[in-house]
Amino acid sequence: MGIKAFFHVLRTTRRLILISALFFCASIVVGWLSTGTIQSMLTQQVEGLGGVAQRLQNSEHPQWSFFVFIFFNNAIKCVLVIFAGALFGIVPFIFLIVNGMVLGFVVHLQADMGRSMYEIVVKGLLPHGVIELPILIIACTFGLKFGTNIISTIGASIGMKRKGNGPSWKDFLRQTLTVSIWSVIFLFIAAAIESGITYRLLSH
Repeated sequence: MGIKAFFHVLRTTRRLILISALFFCASIVVGWLSTGTIQSMLTQQVEGLGGVAQRLQNSEHPQWSFFVFIFFNNAIKCVLVIFAGALFGIVPFIFLIVNGMVLGFVVHLQADMGRSMYEIVVKGLLPHGVIELPILIIACTFGLKFGTNIISTIGASIGMKRKGNGPSWKDFLRQTLTVSIWSVIFLFIAAAIESGITYRLLSH
């Protein structure tokens, strides 16, 4: 369960993490270039987030409110997306793509509003994103792995694969628990940075 175990798990899953990262980057490009129906969907997502941000900003202690919301929202979603991967990996795949598209769309929208890329990326995204985005990708990766293991197990049970070739669920669930715990810890740090450093940088 230690940090060494966490990074060992990441090393053993690095190929799938890389594939997830490529899908995420591709979805950012799609979000940046979005038009029509996709643009309408992303606009609704952004407007919803904007409404939440406005309510948090108007609270008695805005930075604390942002921290609590960001941490619990991200932590709950990341843990859920890992275990929702049991539904054949569909949920984490959609979560990965949608979040990438929203990110690309928001960056493009901010650029169109006249903000510099330095302000958007370096001040608004990089401080917390350097932790938050990799954790999002890792969570989705393990959700996808959960789905592929389910498919492999079903395949083995109906004779499509040899039973000995199925996944070791004991090892996988131990790895998943390790990833879940450390994801929450890192998201706590990211939320503290976003509600502290990022909040202050964008307020000036």
